[in-house]
Amino acid sequence: MKYARLTKEQFEELHAEFASFLATQAIDKAEWDSLKINKPEVAEQELDVFSDLIWEGVLGRAEFLEHFSKNHIFLFQCFDTYVQSIVLKSLIPEIDFLTKDGLQWLSDNMFTENIEMKVGKKVFTEERNALIFELIKQGAFLSDGQLFTQINTILKP
Repeated sequence: MKYARLTKEQFEELHAEFASFLATQAIDKAEWDSLKINKPEVAEQELDVFSDLIWEGVLGRAEFLEHFSKNHIFLFQCFDTYVQSIVLKSLIPEIDFLTKDGLQWLSDNMFTENIEMKVGKKVFTEERNALIFELIKQGAFLSDGQLFTQINTILKP
């Protein structure tokens, strides 16, 4: 397995897609039910293959990610060969970006000496989707890129 197995809830959401996937494997409902009972290892493999296919599609389309922690916000824009990042750090330790008040404080203090801002770029040295998946495993989530785009627009001369 290349990524991670989808959760039970994700499989339930993707029920129709999973049924279509099984159909492409020439597995109907009766055969699937039989596999789960008589050959659970084969059923597990099918779940893993389907999970990887879903992850490949999601990661392949991923463009923006965000990761919030107490004092940092990591914003990423992913291209084909590199990822661009903006890292915001509160220099006031009491500020918590995981709260509504912390985000309001950030909005009020974005371009002051209370915020350290770093911009970076990393060329992919491993497969693009694998790197994006690692960011997700560390707590990043897919986003619409609005925050990245707003800050990046202001930073560009």
